[in-house]
Amino acid sequence: MRKMTSAYANKMLRSLEEDKSYWTNKENESNTYVAAVNEEPVIPEYDYAEVAAKIEEIDEKICVIKHAVNLNNAMARVKVGEKEMSVDTILIRMAQLNKRKATLDYMRKQLPKSREEQRSYMSRNAVPEYRYINYDLDLIKKEYERVSEAIMEMQMALDQYNQTVLFDVDI
Repeated sequence: MRKMTSAYANKMLRSLEEDKSYWTNKENESNTYVAAVNEEPVIPEYDYAEVAAKIEEIDEKICVIKHAVNLNNAMARVKVGEKEMSVDTILIRMAQLNKRKATLDYMRKQLPKSREEQRSYMSRNAVPEYRYINYDLDLIKKEYERVSEAIMEMQMALDQYNQTVLFDVDI
């Protein structure tokens, strides 16, 4: 049983994925070879049992660490402003707010009135059309700032939690 932070667990997961990539690449490069009929073949060093065991060992560690992180994310409570939220709820909420922020960013960049582009060659004599926003631009700008601040507040709380709070991992 080891204690680790979420930040450390994620670094460990990245390292394990790199190790797994090394072994799978080694397997892909070494499990066959090509030789001409009249030449002495150069047979790469390859032991299926060894490679399979290494990959299995790495996969088991990854499962254990990810399970511990998931349990921690579901059970741990983090203070965000005046609220307490689970880590997984914070991650879900941040994803929702980031989508909303993108929409608000698009809306806040719109001009109150803009000319529509004529796309048809037959519309030379057509009366120009204009697109108007149908919302309070100042309200959208304020909402964008509010959403940005909420995301930042959640991210800061999550960063602090991920760097400082220890949980058990059974490896």
